[in-house]
Amino acid sequence: MASASVSMPGATGTSMEFADYSLYSNLSDDELLQLAIQRSLTDAHSSVSGTENTEPIAALNRPASSRPVPPLRFPQQHQQQQQQPAPIACPANPPREIINPEAVFSESHFITGYGKRMVAYRRYDGSIQVTPEPEEGMEPIVKAIWDGDVETVRLLVKKPECSLLTPNKYGWIPLHEAAYYGQDQCIKILLRAQPGMINQRTLKEQTALMLAVARNHLACVEILLEKGADPDIANKDKETPLYRACEKENPAMVVMLLNYGASVNKSCIQGWTALHEAVCRNNVEICEILVKAGAKVSTPNMYGITPIFVAAQSGKVDALRFLLKNGADLNSQAADGATALYEACKNGHEDIVEFLLSQNADANKPGKTGLLPIHIAAQRGNDGKHLLTYGCTHKNVRATKIVSMLIPATSKARVRRSGISPLHLAAERNRDDVLELLIEAGFDVNATFSEDRTKMYEDRRSTALYFAVINNNIEATTMLLEAGANPNLDTFNPLLVALRQGCIKTVTLLVEHGANVNAYIPTHPTTFPATVMFCMKHLTLLKYLMDNGCNALSCFKCVYGSNPHPPIKTTHNQRHNRDESTEKTCIQFCEMISTDNYSHWAGPIIDVLLDYVGNVKPCARLTEHLDSYPDWDCIKEKATPPRPLMQLCRFKIRELLGINRLKKINKLPVPPRLIKFLNHQEREQDL
Repeated sequence: MASASVSMPGATGTSMEFADYSLYSNLSDDELLQLAIQRSLTDAHSSVSGTENTEPIAALNRPASSRPVPPLRFPQQHQQQQQQPAPIACPANPPREIINPEAVFSESHFITGYGKRMVAYRRYDGSIQVTPEPEEGMEPIVKAIWDGDVETVRLLVKKPECSLLTPNKYGWIPLHEAAYYGQDQCIKILLRAQPGMINQRTLKEQTALMLAVARNHLACVEILLEKGADPDIANKDKETPLYRACEKENPAMVVMLLNYGASVNKSCIQGWTALHEAVCRNNVEICEILVKAGAKVSTPNMYGITPIFVAAQSGKVDALRFLLKNGADLNSQAADGATALYEACKNGHEDIVEFLLSQNADANKPGKTGLLPIHIAAQRGNDGKHLLTYGCTHKNVRATKIVSMLIPATSKARVRRSGISPLHLAAERNRDDVLELLIEAGFDVNATFSEDRTKMYEDRRSTALYFAVINNNIEATTMLLEAGANPNLDTFNPLLVALRQGCIKTVTLLVEHGANVNAYIPTHPTTFPATVMFCMKHLTLLKYLMDNGCNALSCFKCVYGSNPHPPIKTTHNQRHNRDESTEKTCIQFCEMISTDNYSHWAGPIIDVLLDYVGNVKPCARLTEHLDSYPDWDCIKEKATPPRPLMQLCRFKIRELLGINRLKKINKLPVPPRLIKFLNHQEREQDL
């Protein structure tokens, strides 16, 4: 094949052709794309001083016609630099800058996993093109090292013009190149010529030893250590060669570094030690090597995370067993108060939780948020009730098993002191399986939030039932109510939530279990039940509430009566300015029904309410509404006193019986026609 073209998806302009196709023989298109995306803009060399063709910000703000377009440098294809037009005088009102989308925005250099040096060009249109880094200008000795030409390296180091200590723009000297590419014989030759450069660092503060360890070149590591390389010199992230050897999971390299005096407890910039890294990778062999060399099993990082915490967090049970055998503190806490058990519950590691509990881990130790392991386990899982994918279902099964293991180890008294019940979290996340488990275990279904937790919510919710209702979770609502949940504990009654959502099933459940059909909102006082306000557009729900004892008479009590009403005030302050009395600051029914949302429903709403009152006289504003539409004349006539004797009798009988007896009226020894009459069903045909 004479030539090949490599271009990234979305790239525009001239394709890149080069003769040496062998450079890409080990790279797939997916690898090129991944490397280009990940490193084109964040290449470490470019971030220091290696980005070429990058103009100052002020230059980028110049019009495109006066900004030079940097040439693309491709091997064996040298493009001619574009001729730049003469600068144009800036007009009084310059036009908007026009940027050539094919112009190169940035240039980044990186090395592939196969050791090939590449350069990525990113254009203004977002496209990326990748090509091998051009070799012109490369030092001959570096080229020989890349090719593994030991004889050429031996000859070049003897020449006086060959400088082994002069770094390139990334701070690399030939020794770094040899270590990176695993050329152990070249390392011997270079150190024989210049032994003093063995610990020289790149711009990223990497020594040759660090590069050899990072590339897993054991022979190079051995030679460098024998020649006196310092095993404790860290890179810019304070990572030591020993740390990187643990990351590579190379026990032989770890032993070699320790034998040459590497510090076993030295930590990186975030306090992470070599043992942390070995535990994270569940490599018990390396963990044992480090501990025998003096590694501390309970060293915390900057967040207070010890190795045992890492093992629990990442689900590494073998490493966890090893740490406990070697004296690790089972109940140590991170900076946020989380324990290993807490973190295992959070991440759904069932086997870790089981093992920790078998070792008597404290399930009643809270974090700084006050939550216990059972809290975090109860809320873990899907946030949507109807997500039935295999992954979510499997995750929920694990979480349920974790909760079942935690229940015997958790103190209910400690849960009460936390100010939040796991029932709250299970209901909030629609974890019906966990909710059922907790109810069966005897957790209080009427447990309420502590005051500080209630204040976190604008509606001041406090019960698990409220979460179930607001999530419109009928199954959870049913479980809680049947277990004895009180539907009247929240400041904003759950029945109001169900009415606002228009869910007849939830409303029925709540009312059947004693929800207050005359609930009010303390922060928004009204002269009539707030339940009426939330179902004015749902006449079926309104009638259901009236059948169950809602106070319809309060809707016809107006402080103005037949007198002219003042204009509707839209703000709370204006309403207060109108009258300072408490009675008038409450919103009246006639005011609410006069709003744009409900005025066109006024007639049917009044018609329903009239069936549940005796002699009433609509106020002037209600009368205006009934007069506004000709079809409502019959409703106005119905509202005109006196009411029919039959209606007055029905109203009085219902008043005397009370709502509790009316609910059981079907069981009373009275004629069916009377039952239908009292339930406003007299027009239905007898069965």
